[in-house]
Amino acid sequence: MAATTGGAIKAYVESLGSGVPVFRDGPRPGQAEPYIVVQEAVSVGLDPAVRGDFGDPAAEINIIETATVDLIERARSKTGAATAKNAERYGLAESLAHALHGCRLPAHPAPVHAVRVRDMDRFPISDNRIRTSITVEIRRGLLSAEVTPA
Repeated sequence: MAATTGGAIKAYVESLGSGVPVFRDGPRPGQAEPYIVVQEAVSVGLDPAVRGDFGDPAAEINIIETATVDLIERARSKTGAATAKNAERYGLAESLAHALHGCRLPAHPAPVHAVRVRDMDRFPISDNRIRTSITVEIRRGLLSAEVTPA
C-alpha cells in the first residue's frame, strides 16, 4: 500500500512493465533516459460533483487532485560522426496515458473513484531531451490523516 498519491501512481506505472524507471518528484543524479517523474498535488480542490454533509464529521469528503506524470526521453542518439537516429520510444507516452485513464490506483490509501487523463503536452527540453507531460485528475476521498495534525 502506497502512502501517497504519487506513490500509488508510481506503483501502478511500474506494474505496467514498460522497463522505464519511475521516480517521485525527480530522478536520482545522473539518471539516464528514459525515466518517468510523478508529481502529486499539483492542485487539490473539493469535488463539486459529490454532495456531502460538511457538518457531519464522519461524512466522506471527496476531492479532485491533479498530478503530472512526466516521461523524459533522449530525442536522438549519435550513431556516427555525422549521423544520428531517433532514440525516442514513440507511443510510450500514449500507452501510459491510456493505462492511467480510468484506472483506480489500487495502492492508494484513500478510495479512488476515478482517474482521468486531462491532457498531454510534448516539448523539447535542454540537452537533446524530450519531455511529455501527462496531466491526470484523481477523484478520491480525503483521508482524515491528511488534515489532522500529527
